[in-house]
Amino acid sequence: MVRNVLAELLLPFLGTSLGAGCVFFIKSGLNRAVQRSLTGFAAGVMVAASVWSLLVPAMEQSADMGRLAFLPAETGFWLGILFLLVLDRAIPHLHQGTSQPEGPHARLKQTTMLVLAVTLHNIPEGMAVGVVLAGWISGNSGITAAGTLALSLGIALQNFPEGAIISMPLRAEGTGKGRAFLYGVLSGVVEPLAAMLTILAAGFILPALPYLLSFAAGAMIYVVVEELIPEASLGEHSNLGTLFFAAGFSVMLALDVALG
Repeated sequence: MVRNVLAELLLPFLGTSLGAGCVFFIKSGLNRAVQRSLTGFAAGVMVAASVWSLLVPAMEQSADMGRLAFLPAETGFWLGILFLLVLDRAIPHLHQGTSQPEGPHARLKQTTMLVLAVTLHNIPEGMAVGVVLAGWISGNSGITAAGTLALSLGIALQNFPEGAIISMPLRAEGTGKGRAFLYGVLSGVVEPLAAMLTILAAGFILPALPYLLSFAAGAMIYVVVEELIPEASLGEHSNLGTLFFAAGFSVMLALDVALG
């Protein structure tokens, strides 16, 4: 079990690292069409994971509440939304393709704020993997080993384009290959850390597992709506962002059903 847990904790981080490694194999930077496609794919995976791997299990585990079975899921969902809203306001960061930083004023390099932006939305992904693993470790009948693998693999797949979206533009702007790769990798370090902290927290408050599952879902949905969908759909090639959103959603749905 320990090996399985470690593997699934590190799988999303591996996806980010492999994506960041594109700087060593692709000479030119990512064009706008490719960036929109990759961002749309990541958004689709995150929405599907939020629904099928987090919100649905949260409501199933509250089935004994009858008609109020939605309450823990809805409460946790809104707490996750508000948590990311606070982080979004408290951490200085810069989204890809924009020149206006968000959050409090800080004298940070542009590359640092770009990494912080990706790190910010990697936190809920790590929490999602951590809380599902915590449920499986505790022996929760509603969460299977295959289900945890499906979520970890889905997050890893959508982390691959995220790693590339960080490292490739930095390389195109003149950053060295090694440093661009390092920035991409560092943006994903927070995921296994967030997952471990969530596992530890869930171990003390297992009755709150439905709230934690939906909390992670709310945090991921905030990232999708506030950042990924605008980046994928505004301007030229928006149709590609939409099509790849559907592709990412379909892939995650297939993984959840086939492995879960």
